[in-house]
Amino acid sequence: MTSNSMRLDHVVLWVADPVAAARFFEESVGLEPLRVAEYAEGKVTFPSVRVNEETILDLAPHSVADRMRMLPDSADSAGHPVNHVCLSLPADAFDALRARLRERGVPLSDIGHHSFGARGEATRSFYFRDLDGNVFEARHYDEQPAATAPRDE
Repeated sequence: MTSNSMRLDHVVLWVADPVAAARFFEESVGLEPLRVAEYAEGKVTFPSVRVNEETILDLAPHSVADRMRMLPDSADSAGHPVNHVCLSLPADAFDALRARLRERGVPLSDIGHHSFGARGEATRSFYFRDLDGNVFEARHYDEQPAATAPRDE
């Protein structure tokens, strides 16, 4: 892995109901909700969920699209999907996430093997959608160094 000081800070997802989206990510995915009460009270524009100590997902309601003026035509991005967001987890957390989503009736893809990502080839991965149709991939990597050849399964 290369040494790089750049990190992914946040991803903004367009959602129909930010409170319901935060609840989905908390209960089904296991992410910590942030600023949900403040959003419900009208004190902040959107809530978020924490992926890890460095990364959050912002849950932006479509109603704020008209305020997106930082770039020309950025308001037009409301409702335009991202292909998918990938969450990398340890193997036990990967299994727990899959079980939690299945318990809640969230449709899941089959398990894929050896797909390429930021840390090389992932051991296993699967896909699911949130309440607004955003696609997520969950994956885990072997704990072996990236330079080592992957083990046969």
